[in-house]
Amino acid sequence: MDKKLQNTDGNYLFNVDILINARTNPLALQFLLEVLNNSDKVTDFNINSGLELGRTIDTLLRSAKMALKQESAQPIPIKLPVKPANEQTEKHNASKSAPIPADAFAKIRQYIKNNQLVRLRTNSPGKQMSMPCRILNFDDSAYTISVYHVDEKQVYTFNLNEIDEFV
Repeated sequence: MDKKLQNTDGNYLFNVDILINARTNPLALQFLLEVLNNSDKVTDFNINSGLELGRTIDTLLRSAKMALKQESAQPIPIKLPVKPANEQTEKHNASKSAPIPADAFAKIRQYIKNNQLVRLRTNSPGKQMSMPCRILNFDDSAYTISVYHVDEKQVYTFNLNEIDEFV
């Protein structure tokens, strides 16, 4: 046997498992710590297992990180339908036009509800823009949308036919 391990100056190390009867893990831990700390013979200790403290916090942090990863995933651009010039044209072209994506307007409303920052790509006559903005108002009957440009700190109103996509 190694002589260095034999010379411990009266200190001896034990590796034990202790079963404590208590209502909860924190109460059992509290009792164990009181026993160990109140003894003048125990000079130091290390608890290697059995701690359940902080598991709720860890679970919540993992859930929050997963949610952030899902939000930061590459956004899918939303293509908007174009409003017909008049009601007669709408009735005439109803069978020929592509169906309006049912979730496009719902997605816009979700952006408003969450106060989410989006990038808007517009194509006004003679002027193309890409702006970081928050959507303030959306009128699906008038096909208009009001946005707050976060860099310029200005409010813009667009017809939906001027908007190429939301990213």
